[in-house]
This record gives sequence, C-alpha cells and structure tokens, in this order.
Amino acid sequence: MSNKLWGGRFEGKIDPGFAEFNNSYRFDRRLFEADVTASIAYCDALVKAGVIEAEEGNQIRDALETILKSGADEVHSAEDVHSFVEARLIELVGDVGRKLHTGRSRNDQVATDFRLWLRGSIDELNETICDAQTALLDFAEANRDVVIPGYTHLQRAQPVLLAHWCLAYVEMLKRDRERLTEVRRRVNVMPLGSAALAGTSFPINREALATALGFEGVSRNSLDAVSDRDFAVEFLSACALIMVHLSRLAEDIILYATSEFGFFQLGDAIATGSSLMPQKKNPDSMELVRGKAGRVFGDLMGLFTTLKGLPLAYNKDMQEDKEAVFDAFDTVSASLRVTATVLRNIGINKERVAAAASSGYMNATELADYLVRKGMPFREAHEVVGKIVMRAIEAGKELEEMDLTEFSALIEEDVYGALSLERTLGAKSQIGGTAREVVDKALNADRTDLKTINADRKA
Repeated sequence: MSNKLWGGRFEGKIDPGFAEFNNSYRFDRRLFEADVTASIAYCDALVKAGVIEAEEGNQIRDALETILKSGADEVHSAEDVHSFVEARLIELVGDVGRKLHTGRSRNDQVATDFRLWLRGSIDELNETICDAQTALLDFAEANRDVVIPGYTHLQRAQPVLLAHWCLAYVEMLKRDRERLTEVRRRVNVMPLGSAALAGTSFPINREALATALGFEGVSRNSLDAVSDRDFAVEFLSACALIMVHLSRLAEDIILYATSEFGFFQLGDAIATGSSLMPQKKNPDSMELVRGKAGRVFGDLMGLFTTLKGLPLAYNKDMQEDKEAVFDAFDTVSASLRVTATVLRNIGINKERVAAAASSGYMNATELADYLVRKGMPFREAHEVVGKIVMRAIEAGKELEEMDLTEFSALIEEDVYGALSLERTLGAKSQIGGTAREVVDKALNADRTDLKTINADRKA
C-alpha cells in the first residue's frame, strides 16, 4: 500500500525534485496542533454518526492525544503535516487509523486547520498590540508635561503635548485591534465537512462539530469552503495596516532622534554603532521596523496575485497562502515587540524640546483666533497675521516679542497672554484636542480600556 494519501492509482515513482517542490511539511508543520485537535473532534463526530465503532474511536482518540503530546518532528519526509499525523496514527493503531479520513478531504482539512491556527494567532497578535499600546501610554504618562512641535509637511505647525502625539498612535493601534477582531469573526467559520468540494456523504453533524472546535458557525457552500482564502487576505491586509502605523511611528522616532531635531535620545539597548565612525548611534531598531513594512505588503500582494485567476474549487496554488500568512504574523509580532522595547528605552532632551515648542511662530493661529474673537472675519485675520509673521521674520523675533498693537486696533495688551504656550495648548479643549485636561482624560480612558481587555482575556 502506498505511503502517500493519494497513491492508489499511481505505479511509477514520483520525481525526487518534484517531490521536494511539492512538499509543504517544512512550513505547514506549524498547523500540527490544529490538525490533531481537529482530527480528535472529527473522530468524535464519526463515532456519533455511527461511521466508526466507539472502541475504534477510543483507539484513534488516544493515539491522537499521544501524538499531540509528542509534537511534530522538526524535519520529516512527510508530504505535509496532515500526512505526517496520519502516518503516525497508523503506526500507533494500525488499519483502524485509516478510518479517520472517512468523509474528509485534505481540502477541507487544511482549510479547517488554517482557520484554527489563524484564530489563535489573531488572539496572540491582539495581545502584542495591547503591549505596544501600553508602552505608548507609559511613555506618555512619564512625560505628561513635555510639549513638542506638531508638524504638517514636516514644517512646525502648532505645539502639542508629547502625550497627545503618543495617543495618536494608540488610536491607530486600537483600530488595528478592531480590524483583527472583525477578521477573526470571518475566520471562525468551519469548512470541515465540505470534503473535497461537493460535501460529505456521511451523516456528520457539522454544527455539533463546529461547536466542539469553538467555531461560531459552519460554511454554507462546499465549493466556496475549500477554495476560500478571503480570510487570509483580510488578515494580511490588517497586518499591512499595522505595519503602516508602526512604520510611521518608526519614522517619527528616527527623525526626532537625529541631531537636527534632537528631541529623543535612544538608549544603548535599542541602537547600534558604526564600524567606521565611532560617534554614531544608529536607530537600527526603528529602521528595521520601517523596512519590514514592505515585506508584509509583499505578502499581501503575493497572495492577491496567487488567488486572482483560480477556478473553483481547490488548486495547489493555495499552498502558497500559508507562508505569506506565517511570515506576516512573525514579522508583525516581532515589529510590535521591538517597537514596545524602543518606547521603553527613549530619553527626552527636555531643553531642546522646550525651545522647539516655543519658537517658529507656532502661535500664529492663536493670534488669528484672537482677532476673530475680537470680531474680525477669519480670512481677514489670517491675512493680517500672515503680514505680522513676515515682519517678525524680518526682525528676527517671535510674535510675542513684537509690538502687536500697531498692526490692528483690535489687538490689545491681553494678546500676549493669549499667545503663551500654556494658553495655546489650553485653547484646544474640545474632545480630541491637545489641552492638558483633555489629554489626561484620554490617557485614563485608554488605560482603562486596556485593563478591561486584559481582565476579559484572563476571565
């Protein structure tokens, strides 16, 4: 009897080069636990359907639990993880083990295993995102009083609290968690029982089997079930957006740690040196995160390209889905962990930041708003302040150093209080603004949110 799962109609030997090209065990052995877990549940379903005897089911179940405890070999000649598990099962219980595959195809088997693995990996990834958010909140709370320049077009725009900057990335990661949760809902649909493409001919209770495996429902079309990889694409898309956010954060940190900005000081734990220039301290940690974003984008585009021309139902092309998903999961997880480590090893050059936050005419908008409150239309106020800024640049002075009363009869001595850094920050007191009390509330709300998530996870 052939040691292949499909060798009955073949007489000749497979070409060794093609066999190596065809085999997927080197990467899909990551599905080992999911495969055995699903097989145990399927065994129980076969017994309940009267397809195999109860004693046979006990033998198979005990053997599968033994296999699960022993783990998957790091290197094996099996074609894939499913062949590996089945071969081990037959080694332990003989021909009884061959009955487990009744009514089941590798097509619905691999789709089920993949979804089980991805479901757990999404949960793990959400935990890692929470840790990165915690690092951002810790960094924000440790530097509550620090004000930095906010930028548009990389030009100084308006002052903001450093904590407000941190919270912007907390919001991005919050949306990433929400996206992953939405993806998980569509991942958590069971294809098992679809067989190769037409459905099983044995009376398997698919709803009960889904419940046993923790799925929220069963697939409604067998053709779609074995060929659907939308869930993998959605996961990769969510991963790509996480990397967009981490890359943007990395870019900010890289810029702020330059001599030109000088806001951040990178700790020795997260930087490297130059083999030639002794004075260098390079932000390799963040540069790698920024660079690895392209790798995850490639995983997404690669799977899109693989799937776009496939006819129904299953095709071997779909074997390419797993390496893309595995790579994206590994890369995003590592990038999140490194980012959290970087945030816990950054110092602030408070003098440099304070000087930057208090210069560059970043209170020009406040002066325009001051004029608006005095009754001047905003467009007129904008023009007046623009001319004042030109005069200040020519004089080499900041706005508060100018005699502003000469520019408009509406400007009085109270203007200087309105242009102070604290008043500039405090004026942004609506929800989402950078006023201290608003930022404090947002920090507390996000901290509470993460505590709730952690409590729910442990419950």
